[in-house]
Amino acid sequence: MNLRLTLGGDRSKGLLLAVAASLISTASAWADSELMLAYPTSFGKIQAATFDEGRQRVGDANFEIEKLEDGTVRIIAESGVDGGPHTIATATLSPIVDTNLLRPVYQQSSSFDADNRPLGTMRIDHTTGEATCSRPHADGEGMRTQRVPLPTDDRIANVPLTLLFDPLVKGDVATVDFQILLCRYNAKLLDFQAKVVRRDEATDGGDALVEVRYGPDFGSVFSLLAKAVVPRLSFWFDPASSSPWIAHRMPLYADGPEVFVVRQGIETNTLLD
Repeated sequence: MNLRLTLGGDRSKGLLLAVAASLISTASAWADSELMLAYPTSFGKIQAATFDEGRQRVGDANFEIEKLEDGTVRIIAESGVDGGPHTIATATLSPIVDTNLLRPVYQQSSSFDADNRPLGTMRIDHTTGEATCSRPHADGEGMRTQRVPLPTDDRIANVPLTLLFDPLVKGDVATVDFQILLCRYNAKLLDFQAKVVRRDEATDGGDALVEVRYGPDFGSVFSLLAKAVVPRLSFWFDPASSSPWIAHRMPLYADGPEVFVVRQGIETNTLLD
């Protein structure tokens, strides 16, 4: 944009300052995500269940992708322990003009204890360029919130991982690089990388199975240390299905237990090699 103003006196200085402030404000508010995610091949709710590390069922779960009236796409994932803690994660994604792709607009994950009291909430607003991590004060009174400015080239994908991993599942790429916002202790962004670690072709009476594993990208120097301290994070997919997601494994919430969230009808023993 080119602006040419020919004015004089204090009035002109005031106008120039106002225009400059307006341009700076507009520029700082623009913070679109750089991620371009696959458009879903189907919509609807998938019934699932939550399993503990011993693969014992501990609660219900749901995974849903829906198309809203304005054309945006929303992901809702719920998992938890019956009578215990549970987590609700959502993401809103906007279609990218002239493509069959989506861009993250807003992500949120909230966890609650057995009495439905908040354990913490993560919010990522790509339009304002700010994320927040909120956790209860030590005395249990109110929430303390830490704000994290998003980088101009953010690739944060805490919630829409099923769509992010689509190129891996299809075999179009070898790795996917992205970022995760961690709210544990001091909120921070970490670089993550995902890759396929298992690809089983369909057999008689069975489905095809692709396992995508992901974790922090610390570089080769820290790779052994990372493997020792980072939980084993995985997603499983059936690439031949119109609803490819089968299951995933991750902590139920920050500092929480690792759980499996598994689509109804899938045996957990088929997920582990």
